[in-house]
Amino acid sequence: MTAKIVIAGSGFAGFWAAISAMRVISQENKENSIKVILISPRPNLTIRPRLYEAKLDNISPDISKQLAAVGVEYIAGEIQNIDTDAKLLTVNLANGNQTTLVYERFILATGSQLNVPPVPGFDRYGFDVDSLETAHRLETHLQALKNKPETLARNTVVVVGGGLTGLESAAEMPARLKAILGETTEGRVFIIDSESTVGAGMGAEISPVIQQALTECGVELRAGLRVKAISHDGVTLSNGEYIESNTVVLATGVKASFLTEQIRGERDASNRIISDNYLHAQAVSNVFVAGDTVKAPTDNQGNHNLMTCQHALSLGRVAGYNAAAELLGLPLHPYSQPKYVTCLDLGAWGALYTEGWQREIHYIKKEGKKIKQEINTKWIYPPELEKNELFAIAAPDYVIVP
Repeated sequence: MTAKIVIAGSGFAGFWAAISAMRVISQENKENSIKVILISPRPNLTIRPRLYEAKLDNISPDISKQLAAVGVEYIAGEIQNIDTDAKLLTVNLANGNQTTLVYERFILATGSQLNVPPVPGFDRYGFDVDSLETAHRLETHLQALKNKPETLARNTVVVVGGGLTGLESAAEMPARLKAILGETTEGRVFIIDSESTVGAGMGAEISPVIQQALTECGVELRAGLRVKAISHDGVTLSNGEYIESNTVVLATGVKASFLTEQIRGERDASNRIISDNYLHAQAVSNVFVAGDTVKAPTDNQGNHNLMTCQHALSLGRVAGYNAAAELLGLPLHPYSQPKYVTCLDLGAWGALYTEGWQREIHYIKKEGKKIKQEINTKWIYPPELEKNELFAIAAPDYVIVP
């Protein structure tokens, strides 16, 4: 009987979980007794960290070739139901049919989606860069602005949220507006951050650098405020200020895939399943969680993974290895994040590169931008390599960042 490792999701975590699992199976010459199956709507890995950019070319590369090269079976579809007692998955196939799969080990790596607060108008008038589809929708909207009569609302973009996505989206927007509306157009870009200062989430020492960079890019800062409502022509802030705008970009954080709710166990405020060091879902058997669906300790100092591609890459490699190792009776590998870096794109100013959980600044401006471009265009992309080369960088302790 062939045992099945089923992986849900083809993002950073899901892709590397599949490669990592096949690496162990191949090393043990067990390809005939253990099958790895990956399920996602399309055989693509969306480079989500780049969705704030204006150009969206090659943002969702096809991974069919890599999966086939290592022997992973791909199924186009989405999981509708997870029965952890019966170890049974119900899958809605892309062709409209439905099927079921029994698994010996299951890896949930279906990522996260934008968390839209219950604010009037957010769901109707807000744009976002949470998915490739919504990023295209925003770009189409921005391009169409040049065909509208010039008004203050047309020329103004409001970004709501001061996390990494909000900061990068806001810093990029002044140049995007000028490219669309013309260099002489007086465009305005605002960022609304509920923290006491913009960029506070990056730390007290870094926040002033971010504020300076945003100001130099032409972004107006509004800190310690929330959006009370959005209409078709503007936003109302919690202090009563009204900003005329036809373009409101939501960067209000993310929450883990709804499928986490079908797996028993403790979850955090972002709906992530809290795992052990080996990425087991602790309340059920034979289930691993990776990427944005899991909260796991990265070290012994109380740090946990963040919902970023950097962590997802490592989480996927470890989850895939452990799922296969457990079936093969091999020692499991604990998850850790041996080198944590942050590289924040700040538009025309450049980029800010830090290392460690204390975010010690190493590079800024042009030097930081060069590293950011390397990360965004090379390091995080699925490599087009042969089987053995893919396996070489799929080890659970492989570190991709410099």
